[in-house]
Amino acid sequence: MPKSKRLMELMMTVNRKRRFKVQELADEFGVSKRTILRDLQELSELGVPLYSEPGPHGGYQVVRERVLPPIAFTEGEAVSIFFAVDALRHYVSLPFESESASALSKFYLHMPGDVRDRIDAMKNRVDIVTPRRKREAPYLAALLDAAIQGRVLRIDYESRGENKEDASSRLIQPIGIYANNGLWYCPAYCFLREGVRVFRCDRIRSAELDEYGQPRKDLEGRHLGNRKEYEPGFPISRENGTGSLRLRVRLTREGVRRCELEPWLTDCLSLLPDGEGTLEGLIPADDLPFYARFFSGLGREAQAEEPAELLEEIRKELKRVLEQYA
Repeated sequence: MPKSKRLMELMMTVNRKRRFKVQELADEFGVSKRTILRDLQELSELGVPLYSEPGPHGGYQVVRERVLPPIAFTEGEAVSIFFAVDALRHYVSLPFESESASALSKFYLHMPGDVRDRIDAMKNRVDIVTPRRKREAPYLAALLDAAIQGRVLRIDYESRGENKEDASSRLIQPIGIYANNGLWYCPAYCFLREGVRVFRCDRIRSAELDEYGQPRKDLEGRHLGNRKEYEPGFPISRENGTGSLRLRVRLTREGVRRCELEPWLTDCLSLLPDGEGTLEGLIPADDLPFYARFFSGLGREAQAEEPAELLEEIRKELKRVLEQYA
C-alpha cells in the first residue's frame, strides 16, 4: 500500500478507534511497529491530536478535540456549505459559536482562489435572513449537552410577565433546542410543573447540573422530530386529554401568510380555493391568554369563531389595548 494511502486510512482508523496500541495498528496494516510509529509521528505533525500513555496497559489515544480526515467536496457543495454556516451569523448566540466561526474561516482559507472569488461575488447576492434579537442565550451549549446526555439542570428562569430582575429556580431535563424566528427554545420536562414545558433560552439566567440527585425521567422517545405530540401549545387533530378546547379561526389571505410563518400552526392550517384559509384543531385551555394575544395581534386578518372562552379572552385583551391608548 502506498504511504500516502496508508496515512489517510490510518488517520480515519485512529479517529474511529480513539484508543489503540501500536501493535494493533501494525497487525491491521501489515507493517512493522517502527513503521506505524513513524506514521503516527507524521500524523501528529499534520495536526492529529495524539498522546501516548506508557506502561503495560498504555497505548495511544486521540484527545477529545480530534481532527476529522479530509473530505473531498465539489465546488457547488463547498459553496452551499459556506453559505449555510455563514447564515448563522444572524444569531446573537449559538450552541457552537466559536467553532462555527473557526470552521468557516478554515473552510474559506483552504479553498482554491477561483472558488473564493466566486463566494466573494455571491456574498452580497445570497443570504438567509433571520431576525436579529438583542438578548443573548449564553447557556445553549449546556442545554444541548444535557439533552444529549439525559441530564437534569437547575436553572433560574425569567417567566413571561415576571420582573426581569427576578427569576424562579426550577429543575428541568432538556429534550433539545431549536431556533424559530431568531429566538432559541428548549422543550424540557419541568419537575416543578410535572410536565413538558417550552423555555425561551434567552430567559434562562443560569444553568448548572443538579447536584442533589433528582431522578431522571425516561424521555428516550421524545425528540424535536415528534414534539407536536407532547409540546404544549400545538393545536392537534386528535384528543389530547382533559382541558382541551376546539379551535376554529377564519383567515384572510394576509392572515394565511402570517400564520404560515408560525411552525406550530402548520398542521392545523387549511387553504381555501380563493387563497383564504381556516385554522382548526384543539388547544389547551391553560394557554388561552397566549392564543388571545396572538389572534388579536392579527387584527382584521383573523376572525376567531370558537371556542367561546377564546372570544372572551380576545375581548379582554383588546380592551386592555384600548385602555392603554385611551
